[in-house]
Amino acid sequence: MRTDWSKRWPDAGKLENKDANGVAHYPGWSLPLLKYLYEDRKTTACGHETTDTDPGIATTKQDYSLETYLLSTNHYQIELLTNLDQVPESGAIVVVSFPKPKGGSGFPARVFAILP
Repeated sequence: MRTDWSKRWPDAGKLENKDANGVAHYPGWSLPLLKYLYEDRKTTACGHETTDTDPGIATTKQDYSLETYLLSTNHYQIELLTNLDQVPESGAIVVVSFPKPKGGSGFPARVFAILP
């Protein structure tokens, strides 16, 4: 999901985008879209520029239900992607490679796109 949110890096305050009440405001996925991608389109993985699958307003309330759904489908996600503005909306092949240590929950990924 391209939002250009990664352009706020490395300023943590701009990434969290908290209001006066401490509520984070950053983009995230929606459950209907995730269900469409994983159940109807048989997507392997999703990626986004933010730190979470869930939008900031949800994570402020400790609501990680979208990430929980996604991971319960036995698929994976890639967080903190950058340079998505250099990838066309369609036609590119995205390659994701990362080791998964035995018993580990995740690991830094190497992601690159092969452009048409």
